[in-house]
Amino acid sequence: MTDKKDDEFAVVLKNVTKVIRGRTILDDVSFQVPYAKIYGITGPNGSGKSMLLRTICGFILPTEGEVFVFGERIGKDVEFPRDTGALIERPGFLTYLSGKKNLELLASIQNKIGEERIVEVLKLVGLDPDDNRPVRTYSMGMLQRLGIAQALMENPKLVVLDELTSNLDRQGIASIHNLIKELNSERVTFILTSPNEKELERICDKIFWIENGHIEQDTMEM
Repeated sequence: MTDKKDDEFAVVLKNVTKVIRGRTILDDVSFQVPYAKIYGITGPNGSGKSMLLRTICGFILPTEGEVFVFGERIGKDVEFPRDTGALIERPGFLTYLSGKKNLELLASIQNKIGEERIVEVLKLVGLDPDDNRPVRTYSMGMLQRLGIAQALMENPKLVVLDELTSNLDRQGIASIHNLIKELNSERVTFILTSPNEKELERICDKIFWIENGHIEQDTMEM
């Protein structure tokens, strides 16, 4: 269990290390994300950003250390964190179905939302819910928007977005930033990664720098 002092945090990592085939991908990572904050993680390609998010989401368990989300230890109390939406690396969808059909299929797993919410979230990210074209015809920017819609559709309390505005044009970046700020005002917690530190500065409360799997102690308060 988390310490009582950790109760104010949505996410807590304690001395997390991940070793794969003798290579250290994450190196003794510890940090805390308070509720209703937007935290950013930046660093060079291959620095461990995506692996860190995978560990938070329970997709990969750490070799050493502990991960807590909403007070529950990942891999012990729960397999995957509750009330969490995620987009990590390139979104994967059934290419012969439309964007809406893909979301409907994913939503049917837990049956927490219906068509009305799916239509709403597609509009929120700037996609047309009446567009019946198969996903294989989508541009990279449209796929990124659809991935963000998938992460947001079940009204999560924690949203984890990797390379959040990858492949989006300037207008698309601005609209996604505004959406994140709006949801954050409703007490949704965000963890975002981007190699572009300037982008994170626009929307984050705090930014961490990661390199060679190690989070630097010097972080930026916004």
